Amino acid sequence: MKQILTIAGSDSGGGAGIQADIKAISANGGFAMSAITSVTAQNTVAVTDAFDLPISLIEAQLDAVFTDFEVASVKTGMLSASAIVEAVAGKLREYTPPAIVVDPVMISKSKFPLLKEEAIDSLKTALIPLATVITPNVYEAELLARQDIRNIDDAKSAAKAIAALGCHAVLVKGGHLIGNKATDVLYCEGQWRFFEAERVETENTHGTGCTYSAAIATQLAHGKDLGDAINTAKAYITGAIQHALDIGSGHGPTHHFFKSS
Repeated sequence: MKQILTIAGSDSGGGAGIQADIKAISANGGFAMSAITSVTAQNTVAVTDAFDLPISLIEAQLDAVFTDFEVASVKTGMLSASAIVEAVAGKLREYTPPAIVVDPVMISKSKFPLLKEEAIDSLKTALIPLATVITPNVYEAELLARQDIRNIDDAKSAAKAIAALGCHAVLVKGGHLIGNKATDVLYCEGQWRFFEAERVETENTHGTGCTYSAAIATQLAHGKDLGDAINTAKAYITGAIQHALDIGSGHGPTHHFFKSS
């Protein structure tokens, strides 16, 4: 079984972060391992508090996984501070996993900051250049590219700007763009590819970004090329949203195991 490592924060509500990643990796046929960077107090309504783990403990988790398991791919999520970004990037350079999916988690749906302002530069210079693919949503792509995104052409422009930071590929997710379809824009080695799905009208979308990127990482671990990995993961996240769970009093989570329910 392919072994996939997620490096991210913990969501006490179980719908996003490490918990969502483990579910998505498992649902996509991988064995999930984790290195927790932060612990959040979180539910379907809001993130109310967060605590970053010590750098030494984050590094120890990564050493423990990489020295014992055959890590086929890595997905990163919440890396809230510059020191955490630098530490994770340093370990990824040391162990050189075959594929790295960077989900640049910056802010929660309730507007709780999950990435400190000072960490954005570290993300750009230390981590993004290591990425097989980076998967920003529209808001995150706007911050990274320093431009507004309103349509597909804007998304393409932002993807090129982010790719210039040194990563192999950029996938700008279109969930927040206007239109009947959710269209994701992939820019890879000068080529474009677009991934469309019918937009699902639901408030229960907690953890979609985490789930999507974890699924991509798992499909890469299975040996698929990037386009096929995204295509499979896109179908999976669309199904998970279509079968989203109406639990909690806010934005409910996607249904990671909808295929087996």
